[in-house]
Amino acid sequence: MIDTHVQEEQPAAWSSIFAMSVCAFALIASEFLPVSLLTPIASDLQVTEGMAGQGIAISGAFAVFTSLLISVLAGGMNRKTLLLGLTGAMGVSGAIVALAPNYATYMLGRALIGVVVGGFWSMSAATAIRLVPAPQVPRALAIVNGGNALATVVAAPLGAYLGTVIGWRGAFLCLIPVAVITLAWQWITLPSMPAAARAPGLGNVLKVFTLFKRPGVAVGMLAGSLLFMGQFSLFTYVRPFLEMVTGVHGTMISFILLVIGVAGFIGTVFIGRVLQRRFFETLIAIPLLMAVIALALIVFGDWTVTVVVLFGLWGLTGTAAPVGWWAWIAKVFPKDAEAGGGLFVAVVQMSIALGSTMGGLLFDRSGYQNTFIVSSALLAISAVLTVMTARAD
Repeated sequence: MIDTHVQEEQPAAWSSIFAMSVCAFALIASEFLPVSLLTPIASDLQVTEGMAGQGIAISGAFAVFTSLLISVLAGGMNRKTLLLGLTGAMGVSGAIVALAPNYATYMLGRALIGVVVGGFWSMSAATAIRLVPAPQVPRALAIVNGGNALATVVAAPLGAYLGTVIGWRGAFLCLIPVAVITLAWQWITLPSMPAAARAPGLGNVLKVFTLFKRPGVAVGMLAGSLLFMGQFSLFTYVRPFLEMVTGVHGTMISFILLVIGVAGFIGTVFIGRVLQRRFFETLIAIPLLMAVIALALIVFGDWTVTVVVLFGLWGLTGTAAPVGWWAWIAKVFPKDAEAGGGLFVAVVQMSIALGSTMGGLLFDRSGYQNTFIVSSALLAISAVLTVMTARAD
């Protein structure tokens, strides 16, 4: 355990915090870049859009296992060395995907970014705590997550634009210099961070699952899981929907993705105040509204202006949703927030993997209508389970 007095007296390593924020930006951009480039990736690799979308699924699956096992696998490794290794692997992943001669190599690169995602986010909070005095920890975490928020605004539209100008491979190659800059920045600014003493073995991993025994936790985790599953079974296939149904291309796709990102950023900024006043009411309203939007997209899919408005609302609610569920984690695990957070990272990433996989299969075999209907159903069930979670609370 870190001595609180010592932690308060230590100088704040803000440059290291900003380096981690840039890393978070590049990481989120890398994880979800295929969303804005799905059609050209599928065409170039000679696979369906659904198969190309499995690149999101495989990264989520590998993130799950890494988030649960990294503390065991890393052992006594210095955490600075571990972070540098993960950042380097992010650049390697971008290169593998950009230069992939076939679908299998593309999926290999996507699996590697999943390892980085699971490792980085499992360590981010603990690392920030070691870099600044205790009173500055909330600010440090806000800065690190600011990279995440920025990526949700610019990554998708910028990816779509770069894909139009320099191709989807060029868009992925642009991630490499960002990873190199981040690696160098962390190398210079991060202090040595020896691993904390802990009990050895897989008991640390298995202990996390005992959290499910607490009242309301299993239902709450399932509610959050279905929200992300429903969200990504639809969102992963936004681009082919816009091209085939709405009939927009090129810069218009970039504009719609920008609307989603900006609306999501606004939602993330303001949801904290809303949660303070109406906590569970907000968590219930978000999946309900998203379920209605999914069905409305089927009805009004060929009306461009209406689609832009609907996707703006989708971004406003969907991007803000994780903030609410992280607040729930802190609420139900006041003394085990780190363990609960690690479990929630695994749940979210598994849900993203399952949602994008299911969405891809439905999109290829049944078309977008059934995909969006299933998405709506999952979100509606999430709302019902959230009501049950609120009652248990």
